[in-house]
Amino acid sequence: MSQQLPPDVLNLIDSALTEDQAFNDPTTHSLVPDSIVGSGMLRAKADGVLAGAHVASAVFHRIDPDLDVELLLEEGSPLEPGTDIATVYGSAASILRAERTALNFLQRMSGIATATNHYVRAVAGTDARIVDTRKTAPGHRYLDKYSVRMGGGHNHRLNLADGILIKDNHLEARASLEEPLGAVVRRAISLASHTIRVEVEVESLDQVREAVDAGAHIIMLDNMDVPTMREAVGIIAGRASIEASGGITLATVREIAETGVDLISVGGLTHSPDALDISLDLEFPG
Repeated sequence: MSQQLPPDVLNLIDSALTEDQAFNDPTTHSLVPDSIVGSGMLRAKADGVLAGAHVASAVFHRIDPDLDVELLLEEGSPLEPGTDIATVYGSAASILRAERTALNFLQRMSGIATATNHYVRAVAGTDARIVDTRKTAPGHRYLDKYSVRMGGGHNHRLNLADGILIKDNHLEARASLEEPLGAVVRRAISLASHTIRVEVEVESLDQVREAVDAGAHIIMLDNMDVPTMREAVGIIAGRASIEASGGITLATVREIAETGVDLISVGGLTHSPDALDISLDLEFPG
């Protein structure tokens, strides 16, 4: 991520600072005059992967453009307890007003990158890619998916417009028309732009056969056990990309990858990440 953040991220930062009333902080206002200069060190307190340092920097600069922020690591860098991430120098009052919001972004994003990296390392040596889902915190879609990439993962659809994904509820909505799955897939393909791929979620081997015969570009194996997944991979036989999804954990992801699927989507990467422990230590000259 370059230092030029997109407008929606800048708006999200402003919203977060407003939520925290960062410009109306009576503690700092009454105790720390603007004349006091300090230096803050953003420092990891746990093992993980860095994501969000540029966002944290932007938070400090939204509070006070005169703060001097120096990033010491590239995004995606490994972290361990004691690793220095960035320094912030200038008005101590400004640093204190920005501290919590900057850490909230940095901890969440690094937590997502770290969790993703655990899955990526678990499937190393296979052809499977770890991908995210749209199960992101409202307003954080761009940052959550960016963090997945920093952890070595890949992005599924950014939003509904990014592709056609026929799920069980779409099929239920067409059921009153007595339209079989294959016909639904062919209809979607016929109406799609040439730039759009069509994916369909299936729950049985019969649906796998219908979907692949209808020309689906991607077939999502939803909550299938490993032997059934392996059989589905044999049926598809390279005619479509294959995604495994549903209830996948670190304990099961390797075995799933070894079935021969192309993609493994893990909603937990973004819908319930553990924040990585990162602190800001403030020091003063002399």
